[in-house]
Amino acid sequence: MPVPNSLRAAALALVTALALVPPALPAQASGPTVVVRWNQALLTAVRGGTLGPPLVARALAIVHTCAYDAWAAYDAVAVGTRLGGALRRPAPEHTEANKAEAISFAAHLAAVDLYPAQRAVFDTLMADLGHDPADPSSQPARTGLAACQAVLDHRHADGSNQPGGYADTTGYAPVNAPVVVADPLTTLNAPGRWAPLTYRNRAGAIVTPPFLAPHWGQVASFSGSARALADAVPAPVPYGSPGFRAQAAEIVAGTAALTDRQKAISEYWADGPNSETPPGHWCLLAQGVSARDRHGTDQDVKMFFALANAGMDAGIASWEVKRDHDTARPITAIRFLYRGQQIPTWGGRVIDGATWTPYQPATFPTPPFAEYVSGHSTFSAASAEVLKRFTGGDAFGGQAMIAAGSSQVEPGATPAQDVTLRWRTFSEAADQAGVSRRYGGIHFRAGDLQGRALGRAVGGAAWERAEDYWTGRG
Repeated sequence: MPVPNSLRAAALALVTALALVPPALPAQASGPTVVVRWNQALLTAVRGGTLGPPLVARALAIVHTCAYDAWAAYDAVAVGTRLGGALRRPAPEHTEANKAEAISFAAHLAAVDLYPAQRAVFDTLMADLGHDPADPSSQPARTGLAACQAVLDHRHADGSNQPGGYADTTGYAPVNAPVVVADPLTTLNAPGRWAPLTYRNRAGAIVTPPFLAPHWGQVASFSGSARALADAVPAPVPYGSPGFRAQAAEIVAGTAALTDRQKAISEYWADGPNSETPPGHWCLLAQGVSARDRHGTDQDVKMFFALANAGMDAGIASWEVKRDHDTARPITAIRFLYRGQQIPTWGGRVIDGATWTPYQPATFPTPPFAEYVSGHSTFSAASAEVLKRFTGGDAFGGQAMIAAGSSQVEPGATPAQDVTLRWRTFSEAADQAGVSRRYGGIHFRAGDLQGRALGRAVGGAAWERAEDYWTGRG
């Protein structure tokens, strides 16, 4: 029986995190910091929730911004994102205990606001940390709640439409009718444009997911520059051009020739339903960086603040590009271009091109939003950029082991032997996350590479903004 995606991803990322700790330098003797504890709790809620990648990125950013703003009140120079230095406490109160308590009350308030159905997870952590969310009588509790409420007030009106269940506010409608994945494709109104897919999900229900959050490019970004960076991305090659046919041919040939290692890469980074999603995956990897470098609270609150906000801006920027161009995914473009032709595909098969499917589980054949640019590539490059700048270098040293037979696409058969993925640098990990979507038949080459370039720019802008806050420049 294949391991569920959520458990497999968590297990593999845990292996990665553990691998980051040098044998001669054990992790923090007192265990993970309070910031990591809240990150862990939020990722648990993410796995059990239904929010898609850009929404998850925003949730991570809000919780870690609330934690940061609460912490800033107990730092000598840092300023909060909403209230500046107005909450700053006297120097004698700048203790580890007060910081931890303020962070916890802030993070709890934000987490419950974002994932109300998962409140039990957050209440349990509060109890483990020795706090009662029903008793905010202490000064650190009041400070943390005040800091977070200001963030929530801002974010409830940030263009995400969280109060309206994140429903689209732009009136988007696809130009193509749904494509039934189980049936050969015969016609398509606009073959270069995005089309919804109809398929049977993991629960056995027939579903046709709509375009996820087509309004997301309008969300207020952390750096203030996400949309401008997105608008600078060059347009993709148009349908019908030699470049379009070439990118489709590359995916057909590439997925037909996948090695076990490439398949493992595709599935490790997939981050589909019931997983941490791509931005959460990088927050999970950052937990290993915290352990590797023996972070204290001050370091972790800054690292996760910058990392999570870079992830949020990556989601905003990549979704702006997706909506601007509304491009076809490989599953529909290839079916249309190769209908009636015999083509090779993964698993050593030869099929009618009208039935081609990417190397993905049949219960989630392709995510429900446009191809160009790759969100995975943008999230990962932005995250790697922040971690490079925070740690002062690109050295990573992470690894993950994919067990033989653990594939969800070819369960029991792939990989034939254990496969270990290793990343010397953050950049290598980000590049592998990007190319994984080409191996999986989810993205074309330009969608990956332009997503990486966008992510690096977004990550740099978010880092500079975060650094302004904690150095007191505001």
